[in-house]
Parts: sequence; C-alpha cells; structure tokens
Amino acid sequence: MKITELLNKDKLTLSFEVFPPKSESGFESVRVATEKIAKLRPLFMSVTYGAGGGTSRYTLSIAENIKARHGVPTVAHLTCVSSTRQTVKEKIESIRAAGIKNIMALRGDLTPELMERDRSSWDYRYAVDLIRELRAYGDEFCIGGACYPEVHPESENQKEDLRRLKEKVDAGCSFLTTQMFFDNNLLYNFLYKIREAGITVPIIPGVMPITNANQVARAIKLSGSFMPQRFKALVDKFGSSPNAMKQAGIAYATDQIIDLFANGINNVHVYSMNKPDVAEAIMNNLSDILS
Repeated sequence: MKITELLNKDKLTLSFEVFPPKSESGFESVRVATEKIAKLRPLFMSVTYGAGGGTSRYTLSIAENIKARHGVPTVAHLTCVSSTRQTVKEKIESIRAAGIKNIMALRGDLTPELMERDRSSWDYRYAVDLIRELRAYGDEFCIGGACYPEVHPESENQKEDLRRLKEKVDAGCSFLTTQMFFDNNLLYNFLYKIREAGITVPIIPGVMPITNANQVARAIKLSGSFMPQRFKALVDKFGSSPNAMKQAGIAYATDQIIDLFANGINNVHVYSMNKPDVAEAIMNNLSDILS
C-alpha cells in the first residue's frame, strides 16, 4: 500500500526507519532486529541506502523481508549520487520486481571521495532529477522526499531551500519526511513556511531518540540540528551513565512525539537505529495514546 493511502488524519501512528548491514556478515543480526521492530506493527518502515550506495544491495532485501514476513508496508530508499542512468533504472526495476510501491528519492550523501570529483557530467546531481525519473513510471510509485526544518546544510538560506523543496514536490514528490530535530517549535515554524510556499503534500516529522551521549555529535554533524538547552542539560546530567542516558533519551523523544500529537501532527517517523528495545519502549510509553 502507498504511504499517502496509509496516512490517516484521524489516527495517531508511528513509523520506524532502519538501516541495512554494511556487509554480508552483519545481515542476519540486522534482519532479526528489523523483524522485531516490524512485530510492533508500525504504520510503515523505511530502509535506508548507504552513503554512495555502499549498502544498496541489502536495502531491498531488508525491505522485501519486512513486507513479506510481517505485512508491514515498506519504503525503500534510493539515492542517485554518482550513479549512471542505467544503474538507477536497474535499481528501480528491482524495486518493482519486489512489489514495493514506496520509494524515498534522495540525492545521497557526498562522501569525501565524491566531493573531490567533477560532478558536472553526472546523470543525477540532485534528488529532483531522480524524482523526475521515478515519475516517468506514472503513478506506479509513491515518491517520498527529505526536508530540513533547520535548512539543508548546503543551502544558502531557507528561502533557497524552500524553492528547491517546491521543485521536488512539483516534480512528483507525494510526501516529505523531515530530518531529525530536537526542538518542536522549529518544526511548527517550518510547517507554516512551507505552506506559505505552496507546498501542500503530507509532512511526516522525523524524531531520533538519542540514547547515548556519543550520538549527539553525530546528530549535529549529519543535520546541523539545534540542541535546546533542555536537551543539553539532559546529556550533561545523564550522559556518563549508559542506562540513565538511554532512559532519559527515550523519555525526551516520547515527550517530543506527545507534543507533536497534541499540536495536530498525526504521523511521526522515528529513526530507530535498528534498536528494537528503543522502538518498543517508545511504543509502550504511547500505548494508550496510539490505541
């Protein structure tokens, strides 16, 4: 089923993001972890695509397994950075053959190696190029895209960022999932601005539970996320105690989600980092709210 058909204006739901293994030796442990998350019956699950396509061959295997064994709708991430048109078409055909209807169309991270290359001759330089490629298949796929409440790190300003986001939607993007954020007010302000910009597709906020102090620096590096003082105080107080930090991080993410639900957001995407215990704890914290 397509994501846009699943989103319900009257029902509060969670979805989870997982990632494939970096190598074949890690496949079984990832399969077990993702299946445990699937057993929680989220609205859907998305499976990421490694930087530069490094783990791409496992993305479809994990997504296909979740869908086949547990009946949970899946979203297969697909990136186009440094890929040829032929390679992308082959990936799309593999997704079609697996019966997956939802694709998260992303440019992909520019690794240090890719940053040094001349990109002028690439078949795909931006996510919008991939979205146009996917839209050529008509309505066969429900195409998702990424958006940044705090501005894409490579954009000059938010006005430019919103212009490019509108391009993606006009090219055929059917829904958007946000990068992680830790201050809900940033999300509410962003939602106001995108509606002003004429972007009307569903927006699914993305929340990441920070369960160990080392994740903080990585989260800032990946998304440039603003860390509110309340969150900094939490890390300062509990960061040196793994169990306490995990519990506090889950509580903070749960509080974020409850606030989003209370302010009219019905569907929240959780970056679960392949941690079934974290996903389950959040679901348990929200058991009556989600019922």
